[in-house]
Amino acid sequence: MRMHLDKVNRRAFLGHTVLAGVTAAGLAALPKRRALAANDVLGVGVIGCGGRGNSHLETLKHIQDHDKSIRIVAVCDVYRPRLNKAAERYGAKGYMDHRELLADPAVDLVTIATPDHIHGYQALDAIAAGKDVYCEKPVTHWRQFELTKKLAKEVAASGRVFQCGTQGMSDTAWKQIGTMVREGMIGQPIHAECGYFRVGDWGERGMPIDDPNAQPGPDLNWEAFLGDSPKRDFDVSRFFRWRMYEDYAGGPCTDLFPHILTPVMHMMNAKLPDVAVATGGKFRYEEREVPDTFNMLVDFPEKFTIAVLGTQGNDHQATEERGSGGRIPVIRGWDGTLTVRGNEIVFIPNRGTEKKEEKFPIERQENLLHHFQELIACSKAGDPKTSSPMELAYHVQTALIMAFLSLREGKAVRFDHANETLVV
Repeated sequence: MRMHLDKVNRRAFLGHTVLAGVTAAGLAALPKRRALAANDVLGVGVIGCGGRGNSHLETLKHIQDHDKSIRIVAVCDVYRPRLNKAAERYGAKGYMDHRELLADPAVDLVTIATPDHIHGYQALDAIAAGKDVYCEKPVTHWRQFELTKKLAKEVAASGRVFQCGTQGMSDTAWKQIGTMVREGMIGQPIHAECGYFRVGDWGERGMPIDDPNAQPGPDLNWEAFLGDSPKRDFDVSRFFRWRMYEDYAGGPCTDLFPHILTPVMHMMNAKLPDVAVATGGKFRYEEREVPDTFNMLVDFPEKFTIAVLGTQGNDHQATEERGSGGRIPVIRGWDGTLTVRGNEIVFIPNRGTEKKEEKFPIERQENLLHHFQELIACSKAGDPKTSSPMELAYHVQTALIMAFLSLREGKAVRFDHANETLVV
């Protein structure tokens, strides 16, 4: 069965974004991003003022205070108490509608830290408005393959700068290993393994309910939160603890795995997959809808497999930890293996080869500050070549969507390369 996931997306395009409807007529009038000189200050708008959005704001505030290369000019949230708190703390203009923030000529660059199912639409709107974009992972929701594909095409056509919020790509180990793989150190790549392990159910401890008495109205835009997801009556848990629900999230697969699969697919030079299969389920936390345990295998047309294992029921790492929760990747080729031990990259030759074990120092570990600094430098230079670009995010998210659908449908999910569609 060929899987088309665009029916609900079409409704969202008609009612949610600036690309259609009443705002479309004014889109052409939106100013394109101004040309920037090296010493110009970028105006930044932050869309989403929850936990992750505040992490963005704290990092951006540090940059604003220390090198004066940016200024936080606007913030946006559909929940007014969060919005007002962020606007006051960072001295920014507040908007409850992201489209109004995007129309603000003081905004050059936006960061998006809203629920998963909203990311893609807001990123499209930002690109259409001539803004550069930092979009949290995952770039889209597991049911939004068509939106993911459209976003990839629009970003490529626009020339705008795009950085996905997989800050692990700021760790130079993955770039160094990627270069080694491309230069043939391990021979033909054949297999990679990685994983992500932590403890947490995304219930009260992970996503507290700010106000158990909150209600939709002028201070809480429930319809904007729902976006293209199934229409439901207001539920305070769904609004504040959205990661627990399939309508808005995908558990470890789409919430955690982008952090570890993105560098692995970069190192393997992986493009769009051939087939994905997955196992797992709710093995510890019953309150949630999404799995707490997820394991996936993905085959690629370049003739290699990537295996990703993970659970939110135990945080022990099978190998030495690098980053929070991520299992150290192991990249295997016909001639040898590359992995990380401590602060060194290690090459282990296959038996029967003439190569010797080698170790290489890692230049720098991951850091959200460095990830944002790279984005800002690219934005000022008009250089779309970030370390976590939309093309890579498209390939990663396609693999994750295929795996999530595999678990949900109990079938292998294949990619039709000729038609760029999913087949279940």
